Amino acid sequence: MNCGVMNVISYEPLFATMKEKGISSYRLEKLGFPRSNYYAIRKGKSISTNTINHLCQILHCEVSDVIEFVETELEKKEKEK
Repeated sequence: MNCGVMNVISYEPLFATMKEKGISSYRLEKLGFPRSNYYAIRKGKSISTNTINHLCQILHCEVSDVIEFVETELEKKEKEK
């Protein structure tokens, strides 16, 4: 991998899972998920594997229901070479 290439983790699966399960951010907080972690996710910031684990426990789901890896355009071009 090149140093100039940035990999992106998306939290879109989390929002889809929450919607599918009828779980609001307020409900997550009531179930013990820190509001500060939720806001960090909303802003696309890094979160720990412990945070991902906590979400999976609360939502009874898999990691892929919380995050996904998204290739950047630059990375796709590098693979095509």
